[in-house]
Amino acid sequence: MPNRATILHADLDAFFASVEQRDDPKLRDRPLIVGQGVVLACSYEAKRRGVRSGMNASRARILCPDAITVPARMKAYSEASSAVFEQFNEFTPFVEPLSVDEAFLEVAGAEHIFGPAAAIAKQLKVQVQKKVGLTISVGVAQTKSLAKIASNLAKPNGIIVVDPDKETAFLHPLPIEVLWGVGPATAKKLHNHGIDSVGDLASRKQNELKAYLGDHASRRLLALAHNHDFRPVDSTRKDRSIGAQKALGNAAQQSLELRVEMLALTEKAAGRLRKANLVARTLTVRYRTSDMRQLSRSRTLPQATQQTTVLTTCADELLLEMIDGPQGPGSGLARLGCTLIGVTFSALRSPDAVQLALPLGSADKPTDALDDMVDSIRARWGKKAVARASLLEHKPAIDSLSRPTALDAAQQHRSAEPETIKK
Repeated sequence: MPNRATILHADLDAFFASVEQRDDPKLRDRPLIVGQGVVLACSYEAKRRGVRSGMNASRARILCPDAITVPARMKAYSEASSAVFEQFNEFTPFVEPLSVDEAFLEVAGAEHIFGPAAAIAKQLKVQVQKKVGLTISVGVAQTKSLAKIASNLAKPNGIIVVDPDKETAFLHPLPIEVLWGVGPATAKKLHNHGIDSVGDLASRKQNELKAYLGDHASRRLLALAHNHDFRPVDSTRKDRSIGAQKALGNAAQQSLELRVEMLALTEKAAGRLRKANLVARTLTVRYRTSDMRQLSRSRTLPQATQQTTVLTTCADELLLEMIDGPQGPGSGLARLGCTLIGVTFSALRSPDAVQLALPLGSADKPTDALDDMVDSIRARWGKKAVARASLLEHKPAIDSLSRPTALDAAQQHRSAEPETIKK
């Protein structure tokens, strides 16, 4: 590790909301909420009034009654993300994405072209603003964990550079919550033992922390408190998870309605899995209750797969376990209500690296052939050309179905014919 700060953590400011404000001048400098039912994102004007991502929309309107609410436009956010990452790659090939709106950049090899890392951070901010119309906050440090902390403190639209000889002075006075992996539950344990700052944590022994944090967490957090983070920027990193989720608003949801929504989400995510040519071995179902508790349940499959039938069956079983509870109907989450559900596939790998299970298939359950046929129909006629009969109760999926016209068919036929050479 060089004895200088060469790692950048670049994080777009209020990403979804900023894209909306960029695209619609009437929304600029106004409190803005993205998402209906649940706040998916909000502008800094709304954040200053107490609105936060994940908040119930009715609560957000009480805090900020003059806020403008707009539906999410995922395609626009995806396009903006791609444009921003193109700018990242203009400065260095060593870019490690963390999500659609943040990434680590290693710029040690680019300093002879663009100048010191701090100068690169300034140029990066200017270029993203000029080329994409969005603002980013950048942290510059010698380690990934410290660069991320710095960028969070620099928001919005700022830069913080942590010099190697000032790392301890910068890090130790900060609240313990700034450390990567310290959520509400861990923070409560630490506060209960008199650990309020990073410096407090750094002064403790690992054996003491192990008693209430466990071996792994105590070692990891103690290392971060001393800024011992030797992870390099990994530009070869691929998506570590693929999933889909849906905010459901405040209306009461019956078990069947939730299961149908989960089926639609799992099928959608399975299509993304096959499009990325990946298989998954771990499936996680997420559930947010009406009192804003985030809950999840995971299962590791015997074999990694991309088959829709296997994945939807597993997701349905996990969701039912959460809704009904271990003692049967009425003992689980059904009584609490649900404002958001989602499914995530992880432990991803290439199908070539997976030993297929035996038997490879049977005539009465040709699941791979079914997935291939559905994918080919959607590739030719569009994503809305076909839906599963199981989703007949899922109104959005059925209402969005489109039937190819005779003109569409003729155009497809002509495009499939080989071109003739004119003599």
